[in-house]
Amino acid sequence: MTQTPETAAPLAADRRRFLGATATAFAALAASGCMSRTASAAPAATPARASGFDGYGPLQPDPQGLLDLPEGFSYRVISRLGDAMDDGGTVPDRADGMGCFDLGNGEIALVRNHELQPRHDAGGPIAKGFGKRNGEFVPGGTTTIVLDAKSLQVKRQFRSLGGTIRNCSGGVTPWGSWLTCEEAPTGPGQPYGDGLERSHGWVFEVPASARGLVDPVPLTAMGRFNHEAAAVDPATGIVYMTEDRDEGVLYRFLPKTPGKLAEGGRLQAMVVEGLTDTRNWNTPAMPVGKPFKVSWVDLDEVEAPKDDLRLRAAAKGAALVARGEGLHMGVRRGVSEVFACCTSGGAKQLGQILKLTVGQAGQADMVELFFESESTDQFNFGDNLTVAASGHLIVCEDQYTPVVDNHIRGITPDGRAYDIARLTAQTELAGACFSPDGKVLFVNAYDPTATLAITGPWAA
Repeated sequence: MTQTPETAAPLAADRRRFLGATATAFAALAASGCMSRTASAAPAATPARASGFDGYGPLQPDPQGLLDLPEGFSYRVISRLGDAMDDGGTVPDRADGMGCFDLGNGEIALVRNHELQPRHDAGGPIAKGFGKRNGEFVPGGTTTIVLDAKSLQVKRQFRSLGGTIRNCSGGVTPWGSWLTCEEAPTGPGQPYGDGLERSHGWVFEVPASARGLVDPVPLTAMGRFNHEAAAVDPATGIVYMTEDRDEGVLYRFLPKTPGKLAEGGRLQAMVVEGLTDTRNWNTPAMPVGKPFKVSWVDLDEVEAPKDDLRLRAAAKGAALVARGEGLHMGVRRGVSEVFACCTSGGAKQLGQILKLTVGQAGQADMVELFFESESTDQFNFGDNLTVAASGHLIVCEDQYTPVVDNHIRGITPDGRAYDIARLTAQTELAGACFSPDGKVLFVNAYDPTATLAITGPWAA
């Protein structure tokens, strides 16, 4: 059965539920600014510090040889490469970003990206999609897994978007859809575009309630670039987006109608007062915990056939960001905050996390360096990002080393990093997201695809 995306419901319809789900997680982050462990300023007291939380303990070797976890935690594989799906296809490879949704009626849905290039296997024929190469739909897109909310048994799984390239990350919306982002600004006559019939590098929207392939509508007003993640402010409908480039910038999209992204809007890039480079590669220009005033510059020709949007943004004063990847939006005491993982940022080039605080009542937005990794024991190339109900940041690693040793790391509100899991397979972790009740952490092993559900005594 196929289904086209329905017109997005008004933003206010599910905003209250979205706000409630995020407020608890961000309450603990309010208690103090986060900093690296060797930062000179003493952190303020926080619930995490007061409780003496220092992590979940040492990781225990997994008898199955896949994922080491602390004592008291366990996982199950709910979907893996080659599993038969209900639409006649099989689960494709390269599972990346992912979002979790409450469907009601005791069901939850995982909408999962597949970062597939045109040469990769699609897991079966694609009935309809966005773009073709040499007459066949390219294999990237999304699959949807519907689970029983209590037992986590798979009730159905199927491809929900096809014909796209390198769907890397994305983000959930307050109106119940997944924004899936192509990390692939290519097309006919462009690098890596041999045989392609259309230009790629767009954002697409996939309703969590879809029961089959959706009609693929590129949200061209949101820009064409090396897209990574997206996060929606439930208060305004503004969408924030990262770009996985060494000289990328942070974008925001102001929709004409909140909740209806296909109707278009304005694309802007972040300008930081007194700072043109947040990366700290050569000099520590952005110290941890220091707020900087933000403004936003309008961008034109956002469909960027030359893949130069970031360069034109920087020429207008936009601040450079080191490989912007994971994004997470939350609301604390009525104030929206965006956390952005910058994979190769920092003096050690091990990764940073920026925090953007959205201004209220006419006040300017503010940005600060929330965390900067100073050793591989904190995190090494943080990628996808989410926040637990405790307010701890949850970071998936995607390091580039001869022997890959990727972890899921937690970061307390006062800046202490700790281990949550270690993947023994030689691939990355991606798509971390919590179930609506906060009791299950879903995450993907990228290649070969395996989607895991982790349960345990998560910190309250």
